[in-house]
Amino acid sequence: MPKEEVKAQSEPIIEVRDLVGGYEETVILDGVSFDIRRGEIFSILGGSGCGKTTLLRYIVGLLEPFSGDVLIKGRSIVNADEKELDEIRRSFGVMYQSGALFGSMTVMENLALQLEEFSNLPREAIELICLGKLKLVGLEGSEDLMPAELSGGMIKRVAIARAMVFDAEIIFLDEPSAGLDPITSAEIDELIKSLSRLLGITFVLVTHELESILNVSDRVIVLDKSKKGIVETGDPRQLKEHSKNQFVHNFFNRKPG
Repeated sequence: MPKEEVKAQSEPIIEVRDLVGGYEETVILDGVSFDIRRGEIFSILGGSGCGKTTLLRYIVGLLEPFSGDVLIKGRSIVNADEKELDEIRRSFGVMYQSGALFGSMTVMENLALQLEEFSNLPREAIELICLGKLKLVGLEGSEDLMPAELSGGMIKRVAIARAMVFDAEIIFLDEPSAGLDPITSAEIDELIKSLSRLLGITFVLVTHELESILNVSDRVIVLDKSKKGIVETGDPRQLKEHSKNQFVHNFFNRKPG
């Protein structure tokens, strides 16, 4: 069975239900609902100020919505207590836009930190895990480098490797191509697709890079600031060619509104 059909038939690994959120008394997202299927590469799109990053923060439990719920593998991240939240968070990793590496630590130390703090594994096992993750992202032999010695693309790869140290089933990527040249950006796209195929990881991207969106995404949602929610869901290649929504058409075809 083709990979696309398997994904279409797979159960949701993330469910967002009637989510309402914003800042103070200002509602940015109003009644947002969607599912993300196990194993797919899913992108959250939209113009500036539409709530893309805010939505990501709700999904990973960094912010609490005004109302609604987020289920990860059937468990509510909104209503979870601290113990449950820690358990849920073990199933996913996050790559932040800047990479968020600790500048005073080597690549190995950056990867090992979470395992040292949240597992009882011996040092030898931790190092083997970290070396394995670095190999998966194409950075074998880089473990002793400092962040200042890394290129922009290498920083992104290290951040992805760190997000995988607990064998995450889901990885959230915040602007994975930001600040990269076109060739390096394409290499990160290929890495994401390779890890998805090899490990079955579900990737959730927040991005505005149109070429990357069309290259890697199985499905997308498009947020519209004026609507405070989703205006279209589907295969981005189909939306680019066939969407009847003017905002979506303009977004994918780089036309001013």
